[in-house]
Amino acid sequence: MGTTPSNCRVVMARRVAQQFLEDKAQPEYRMRIYYLGNPRERRAYPNVLRSFRDEKLKIGSVPPIPDLGVKEDFDHFVVWSSDRDSLIQLKDWFEDHGHETSGVW
Repeated sequence: MGTTPSNCRVVMARRVAQQFLEDKAQPEYRMRIYYLGNPRERRAYPNVLRSFRDEKLKIGSVPPIPDLGVKEDFDHFVVWSSDRDSLIQLKDWFEDHGHETSGVW
């Protein structure tokens, strides 16, 4: 006699996983900021943003973003957060100071 896997268990596992993800998932918004000008800024801005996240300094009138993530890359860095409005304000601040961004997506 052969045994066949139960379709009911698979469906239940999918439902449990779907419910778990719906409960835990939250939207995340990202933005790329491209390096321009002085090479020293390559190190400065990601560190400044980490200090901004930890509320050690302020950036213009942008409210603190406690869940701000920062990742450095070759010619840009990426920031992300679940707070879309604050990220848009941060994008505007960078663009006002002459930096190119990808916009918030």
